[in-house]
Amino acid sequence: MVKRSGQREPFDRAKVISGVRSASKNRPVSDEDLQELAHQVEETLRMESVEPTSQQVGVAVLEHLKALDEIAYVRFASVYKGFEDLGDFQREVGLLNKTTEPKRRG
Repeated sequence: MVKRSGQREPFDRAKVISGVRSASKNRPVSDEDLQELAHQVEETLRMESVEPTSQQVGVAVLEHLKALDEIAYVRFASVYKGFEDLGDFQREVGLLNKTTEPKRRG
C-alpha cells in the first residue's frame, strides 16, 4: 500500500478492523462483521490494484461500511475526510441519503 507521504507498507487488515471498531463503538456491529468487512476491503483492493493507495483503502472501507452501519459510516467518514464543522456532517448525510433511499415513482 502506498501512503499519502509516498511511503510503502503492506496492507494491514488489523488497522482496518481497529478503525472500523472505533467508528462502530456502541453500534450493533459484531467482531464477525468487522472481520468480514476487512476481508471484503482486502478483496476489493486486490481486484482494483497491485499496490493500492491509502486513499483507495479508505474509500473501500467507506463503501463496505455504508452497507453495514450508516452511523459507523458517518463516524468513519468524519475522521477519514477530516470534517471540520457541522456542515461537513450535513453534506455527508445528504450524500448518504441520496445513495440509500429508494427511488420514488410518482
